[in-house]
Amino acid sequence: MGDDSEWMKLPIDQKCQHKVWKARLHGYEEALKLFQKIDDDKSPEWGKYQGLIRKFVTESNAFAQIKGLEAALTYVENAHVAARTVGEVVNGVVSKVFNQPKAQAKELGTDICLMYIEIEKADTVQEELLKGLDNKNPKIVLACAESIRRALSEFGSKTITLKPVVKVLPKLFESREKAVRDEAKLLAVEIYKWIRDALRPSLQNITPVQLKELEDEWVKGPSGAPRQSRFLRSQQDMRAKYEKQQAEPEGDQGDGEEMAESAPQVDAYELLDPVEILSKLPKDFYEKIESKKWQERKEALEALETLVKNPKLEAGDYGDVVRALKKVIGKDSNVMLVSQATKCLAGLAAGLRKKFGTYAGHVVPTILEKFKEKKPQVLQALQEAVDAVFLTTTLQNLSEDVLAVMDNKNPSIKQQASLFLARSIRVCSPSTLPKSLLKPLCAALLKHVNDSSPEVRDAAFEALGAAMKVAGERAVNPFLADLDKLKVDKIKENADKVLLAGGKKEGEKEKPAPKAQPAPEAPTKPTMPPKKAPKAAGGPKKAKAGGAPKSGAKKPAETKEVVEAELTMELCEEQAAAVLPATCVQLLGSANWKERLASMEEFLKAVEQMDSSEMPCQALVRMLTKKPGWKETNFQVMQLKLQVVAAMARRGRFSKTAASAVLDALVDKVGDVKCGGKAKDALTAIGEGCSLSWTAEQVVSLAFAQKNPKNQVETLSWLANALKEFGFAGINVKAFINHVKIALGSTNPAVRASAISLLGVMYLYMGAPLRMFFEEEKAALLAQIDTEFQKMQGQTPPAPTRGSSTKAGAQQEDVEAEEEEGGAGDVTDLLPRTDISGKITGDMVAKVGDKSWKIRKEGLEEMAAVISEAKFIKPTVGDLPLALKGCLGDSNKFLVQQTLSISQQMATAMGPAIKQHVKTLGIPAIGALGDIKSAVRASALAMLNTWVEQSGLKEWLEGEELSEELKKENPLLRQELLGWLVERLPTQNTVPSDLGLCVPPLYTCLQDRNADVRKKAQDALPAFMMHLGYDKMNKAASKLKPASKDQVVALLEKARAAMPAKPTAPAKGAPAKAAPAKAPLAKAPAAPTKTQSGSGDGVTSEPKNTKALSDTSGKGSAAVKKPSGKGKEEEDHSGPIFNLVPNGKETRLKEEKSLKVLKWNFPAPRDEYVEQLKAQLAPCVAKWLQEELFHSDFQHHIKAIQAMIERLDADREAMTASLDLILKWFTLRFFDTNTTVLMKALEFLKLLFPSLSQQDYHLSELEANAFIPYLVLKMGESKDVVRKDVRSIMSMLCKVYPASRIFPLLMEGTQSKNSKQRAECLEELCCLIELYGMSVCQPTAAKALKEIAVHIGDRDTAVRNGALNAVVMVYNVCGEQVYKLIGNLSEKDMSMLKERIKWSAKKTGGQAPGQGEEKAPRAPAANPHASLLRRPAASEQPPTKLTQIRAQQAAALPTCPVEFRLELPEVEESQNYELPELAQHLDLEALTPILMPSLKTHAASCSTSTINQVISQVASGDTMTSMQAVTQLDEVLRQEDKAEVLVGHVDQLLRATSLQLRLALSTHLTDPHLPREQLSGLYSCVMGLTMTLLGVERLAKEASTGVLKELVQVLLTMVLDPRIRDLQDGRQITTSVNVLLGRLFDKGNQTNIFGALLPLLQDSLLDTSSSPQYSELVMKCLWRMIRFLPETIASLNLDRVLLHVHHFMKVFTKGKLRQLKTDMPHRTLKTLLHTLLRLTGPKILEHLTLIANRSESDLESHLKEVVEASAAKADRKHKHVKVPKTGKAELPHAKVCSVPPPCSGSEEIDTHAYLERLKTLRQMIGLENTAGVPRAEETRALSVYQERLKALRQLTGLVNAADVPCSALEENRALSVYQERLGAFRKQSLKKNPKQEKSNEQAPPLSKDISNSQRLHDRQSSDQTCPTSPSLSDKTTSSAYLEDLIKRFQKIKSAR
Repeated sequence: MGDDSEWMKLPIDQKCQHKVWKARLHGYEEALKLFQKIDDDKSPEWGKYQGLIRKFVTESNAFAQIKGLEAALTYVENAHVAARTVGEVVNGVVSKVFNQPKAQAKELGTDICLMYIEIEKADTVQEELLKGLDNKNPKIVLACAESIRRALSEFGSKTITLKPVVKVLPKLFESREKAVRDEAKLLAVEIYKWIRDALRPSLQNITPVQLKELEDEWVKGPSGAPRQSRFLRSQQDMRAKYEKQQAEPEGDQGDGEEMAESAPQVDAYELLDPVEILSKLPKDFYEKIESKKWQERKEALEALETLVKNPKLEAGDYGDVVRALKKVIGKDSNVMLVSQATKCLAGLAAGLRKKFGTYAGHVVPTILEKFKEKKPQVLQALQEAVDAVFLTTTLQNLSEDVLAVMDNKNPSIKQQASLFLARSIRVCSPSTLPKSLLKPLCAALLKHVNDSSPEVRDAAFEALGAAMKVAGERAVNPFLADLDKLKVDKIKENADKVLLAGGKKEGEKEKPAPKAQPAPEAPTKPTMPPKKAPKAAGGPKKAKAGGAPKSGAKKPAETKEVVEAELTMELCEEQAAAVLPATCVQLLGSANWKERLASMEEFLKAVEQMDSSEMPCQALVRMLTKKPGWKETNFQVMQLKLQVVAAMARRGRFSKTAASAVLDALVDKVGDVKCGGKAKDALTAIGEGCSLSWTAEQVVSLAFAQKNPKNQVETLSWLANALKEFGFAGINVKAFINHVKIALGSTNPAVRASAISLLGVMYLYMGAPLRMFFEEEKAALLAQIDTEFQKMQGQTPPAPTRGSSTKAGAQQEDVEAEEEEGGAGDVTDLLPRTDISGKITGDMVAKVGDKSWKIRKEGLEEMAAVISEAKFIKPTVGDLPLALKGCLGDSNKFLVQQTLSISQQMATAMGPAIKQHVKTLGIPAIGALGDIKSAVRASALAMLNTWVEQSGLKEWLEGEELSEELKKENPLLRQELLGWLVERLPTQNTVPSDLGLCVPPLYTCLQDRNADVRKKAQDALPAFMMHLGYDKMNKAASKLKPASKDQVVALLEKARAAMPAKPTAPAKGAPAKAAPAKAPLAKAPAAPTKTQSGSGDGVTSEPKNTKALSDTSGKGSAAVKKPSGKGKEEEDHSGPIFNLVPNGKETRLKEEKSLKVLKWNFPAPRDEYVEQLKAQLAPCVAKWLQEELFHSDFQHHIKAIQAMIERLDADREAMTASLDLILKWFTLRFFDTNTTVLMKALEFLKLLFPSLSQQDYHLSELEANAFIPYLVLKMGESKDVVRKDVRSIMSMLCKVYPASRIFPLLMEGTQSKNSKQRAECLEELCCLIELYGMSVCQPTAAKALKEIAVHIGDRDTAVRNGALNAVVMVYNVCGEQVYKLIGNLSEKDMSMLKERIKWSAKKTGGQAPGQGEEKAPRAPAANPHASLLRRPAASEQPPTKLTQIRAQQAAALPTCPVEFRLELPEVEESQNYELPELAQHLDLEALTPILMPSLKTHAASCSTSTINQVISQVASGDTMTSMQAVTQLDEVLRQEDKAEVLVGHVDQLLRATSLQLRLALSTHLTDPHLPREQLSGLYSCVMGLTMTLLGVERLAKEASTGVLKELVQVLLTMVLDPRIRDLQDGRQITTSVNVLLGRLFDKGNQTNIFGALLPLLQDSLLDTSSSPQYSELVMKCLWRMIRFLPETIASLNLDRVLLHVHHFMKVFTKGKLRQLKTDMPHRTLKTLLHTLLRLTGPKILEHLTLIANRSESDLESHLKEVVEASAAKADRKHKHVKVPKTGKAELPHAKVCSVPPPCSGSEEIDTHAYLERLKTLRQMIGLENTAGVPRAEETRALSVYQERLKALRQLTGLVNAADVPCSALEENRALSVYQERLGAFRKQSLKKNPKQEKSNEQAPPLSKDISNSQRLHDRQSSDQTCPTSPSLSDKTTSSAYLEDLIKRFQKIKSAR
């Protein structure tokens, strides 16, 4: 018992590890109970047991093990850290649980494995279970197999990877244990349910008996697809759907089918192991296959046929085998051998699949040409072979070969080629059948449609039908324009019959899978669609109806071209007479030019008014040719004719027939001085109507058919401009080039110059390939062309502004298609190309393979000569690629270089078609990157770059070839290949999914022995992640070993932060080929310059962080050499130290975003960062300063900093242009250990940022992210002097960078391990929240507060205090809501926080008198630089830093409290007090008008379209445009006769005004390039316009509720924005806002204003990020509206106002209103309702008609209560006060309305008026009986009131009371104060007269329904004027005796 008592006291975790098994048993039981009690899956308790779970499952005691397994299962199910234990726990289950005799233990072990799978760890669990299958213990094997089966049955094949399971299945069938074999049988049955016949090939080698048993079980199994019954944590939506189906067994079957489809389709090919057959070929195979005896050739083919029957073949070099088979197929005369060789080729293609794509282009032409054979067995074999080969490549790669045989004379070849196309197109998708491929295929097939052979025609129809089915009618119809209707119908008929991939017609509904049937022996070969269209079973759907691609929804509908026959002149006259006035037709041919002019004017007017559908364009155009026609001599008449043509082309359906009738005349007039402009307009209009491509071709042809050079010049000029306006889509470049060549040969220099200008425009779209067409021109002319091209380099083609939407859409699609294909477009297709296949002879290929290197060299030179001679070649190059591939492995490195050079030459000559040879020659060339010779590697890299520029990167990434290259353990190869991928991948928009195959070898490279390989692999991670995503790469890393996994995951996290964004698509119409030519120019401005070799000193002993600063050798020296044109600098250093590089900063930003340079992000600076900065700074600073900055001696750094300090003002502009580099250099200094340099650097920074602030400069993201994070690091510096300077710099940063952007960077600093840094960051966060409110918290307040609150439990006291102070500051802003924001805290931390909040409240509420001067009430930050208010010097030693902030803030900032009641201590102590900004500007006459900027503009047109256009310009992003529009509208409004035109446009105008003000706040204020004066002018203009608009009463009343809400919201935001006040005219702008609000509330629709203000108040109270000051301003506006309710009640729509109040009260019930931090919203609402009730009486209840459900809020009940209480109170008052008998009830104070209020200009108060008010107020508060109050006391109270008023006026500087505007708020304060004073006065009187108490007790009690506040507001609403009282803080003062009051006011007077 003693031993038991010892371990019973131990904690649970120690019990679980105790050596006594009973202790462990007890520990497991307690752990199980504990795990079941923990509700939070992220509780820290889980982490305590993370390392013990394995011991739970590997317990040696059988009894204790059961409890341990139960506890482990509960832990895995609930703990968030359970996933980290999967490997060790499952391994323990397999080794220590599955061998146990108890079934319960095994069951629990299996449940644990399944639970791990459920929490997303299926891969690890499956890996451990598969290892268990190799265990020698049959019990373990049996349990593992059973677990796998259960996992597959419950989770499905989508979660459990079947390939490794299928591989081990045959081994289980061979087990000696019957139980294992039986379990293997069950497992095979379960697998068959999921993958069906794909399992059969893998089980062909088991015993026939076992196979027969399996067949029987498979037949017995269910025919339907299985369903997943258990789901991962990420599949809960599927789980809910499954449970719903289980609950409704009779539901429809569609859902079940859908779930079944979710199971992945498994290809049997993927489950097989590849078989290597090359080594198994007979040794004499190649000799026999070339033997002259057909029997020997047959033997060789039979041996090969046996080998290729293996369904999956291992990759290898099959080039010799393919060449041998190709020779037999093409040249053997024995058809039996041809058939056999064809079968072998099909077997190779089926076994290798995509790996055979390398050889596809070589065998397809031979197969297609062999279709001339007529024997059916040969034709069938050829069809099967070509179909199998097609599946290994794409139709794009084979298109050239197919098109080549389409022109063959043999009808059988043409027929079979078309049928092959039909079958191939069926398995394509719209994306793999782009327009660029469809166009040539359709052109070739259309020739076969008209063939004399019916078989050829039928095959062509079938192929065209397949294309129409896949690509859609819309894509194919343009190619069928010249085809008659019967043939088109036949094509459509064939399209309807086409079966898409899978053998299913499009649109068919999927049927359930048929019952499984026994499959043939090797069903693994991929199959093509049927060669004819038989009725076949359904398959998976491949495309939607019409075959349109997914993006088709965005494409506009095509408009058919207007086709019109030519009309006779008589018919034209008849049609023209029907639409034109009779006089117009008659006078067209008049001899009097004036009559012709009048006739043409009528003609033009008729055309402009004519309906476009009824306009006979051709007839009208032909009428214009009526004598004198186009020989008109009067230019005015001719101009009208040209205008008529343009109008008809734009408005009517202008056909090419009509255009042809007029184009000749237009071209003839293009060169006319007076009519040329109109003629060009007409040509442009015709281009829009008939397409520019056709119009331009006709115009250029007509122009060069004439001899007038002026017309030719103007035609070319028009065409150049039209290309920019219309874009380049559809232009017939070949025809243009021919005409341009004619123009270049003209003798007229102006024509040549116009032609060159046109070439420059074409260069924008075509790029460098355009020059190829003119290389034969003379050298002088070619130089001029090159000069023009150089002008255009770096420019992007403008976006098309003309052309129909159809053409624009088509252009966009074509460009996108070209981008996806990765080629250079169709430009290079126009080049004449040569077929060199005949020149690559067998002898030449034999030479390349010769043993002598000299002969091999001779063969290569001959090949190079053939390519050079041809210049541009077709992709059919014979055996050239295979021959060059063989030379890549040559032992002679010179020949390898020559081979690579020829390959590069071939790519340039072939163009984009080189992609067909990527697999054949391109991928093998990658191996040369691993050569030991650097020259070979450089040649290989150049060759790869050239190929990729021509072919795109897509073909290189498809398949496994690239990943296989990465797997080769050659460090040089890996290093170069990864570097190449790093350069290429970031430039791609999309990549094939096969890129994921490169991830495992990439991870291997991360752990390579070679450091360079590891570095390149790390650099490649962001590029791979950009396309694959972090999740996919992280999943791949989970399969690594634990040690490797941790390392890789850490690198992935690092790469995730540096992952670049995907590049955006290039400008539409811009060619891909033009980019390389422009790239060097784009880099030129930022190109690093070189320094002289002797400029840098050698590396000396130096601090470790600066060792690379002086390194000028190697790459570094090459990067910083000085330009050759610049002489040696003087040694006196008198010149400027900074050079202004135009657009240098923008260029650097682009380069960093495109990853052309390293991103400035590192834990410690590496050499490459220093070298990069050194190169970038070289052109920006003087040479001597460059040397000083990067010197190894710190003294030189100090000298450089001192020089920058001295020249800070002189070189301000150039320094700002290089600011990003300067800040980067100073971040390097932060890593220096020399304190002197660091302090000097901080000194410069303290001078720099104020200078930037004076310039209104704002840091860019690039500059801030490169500097601020490293400044945050220095906040943790150990030296106080450094931290003090860093604090100062941080405060200055808020002037030049938004505080909300600094906040996240400080949050990152709180994660540091340095406690000083954490504490300082938390203090800075506290300051930001104090000064900017909750809006500064990013990304959200809740997330930021949770991270801050974590530090409350920190071990460091300073960190704890910083976190507590920050949270307390949030509490001061948003009250109790802070507890929701910070989330869950431990009890200890929460108690600390509550104690600090309580202590803070006491500290601020009960301050000692000596501290009163430091305290100031909270106010909004007056400017964005408020963070300058930092901590005082350390010698002051204040209690807390928050107190320092408050004290300094009070000293620096003017406060503006805006509350209700007077607080005497504040009156005594506050000396810098002023009235609220909003209230003090409501007196409109007291303000000066805003001066409008004088902008010279034309008077605006008053038409509706003009008004709309001008109003739209008000919201323009360009400030000058907006100001001009505002000025125009202001001029209209100031003219009474024109102001009415804006009726109906008021909402539109006010909305544009609000939008412009928002734009100014969000954009203009942060734009460093926008002059502040211009911004002030914009504000003045907009405010002045709105003021003028509100001055027009009718327009002011028109503004709607929603628009008023937007306007008031943005105006109030401006009042609070401290940036506005920082402007030079900020005070005037703020004044203007107040004046504008006052006028809005006076002139606007009162109902709509209430409808705007109430929702604004509601939104501000609901929005936690909204500042309290904003809510106060909204309530101020409501108070002002309430004040004037007696005057405006007649115009008020009470029903609508009460509806808005209802909505407000529905959201804010009484309970919620009371929970707010302040009661002002509650009081405001009650004041509004009570004022309305007083003015309307009980009838207010009749105005609730618009409220549908009155029970949703307390409005109705509240009104009823108040009405009843008012009635009861009125009855009581009648007993004491005589009320005039009128028709409506009046409150008792109504009778004093006529008493003049004390608001005169004198200091004296009217005694009579005061006594009347005193009497009324006594009656209101129940003090009717005043007999016991001495008269002397009343007189004394009156004098005190007078003295108080006088003192307050003196305090505020308003000696004359007339200067103080009266408001409801001030009246309220005065009455409230008076009531409190009266209470004190009454108490004192009662002490002197005890008898009075009894009489007072008889006074009626104060009504509970009507508050004192209500009475006060009732009183102030009755009086139009009121006494003025200043607004002070809202703190309730206790009642004081009269003597105390006199002392306080005397103190005030003495203080003044």
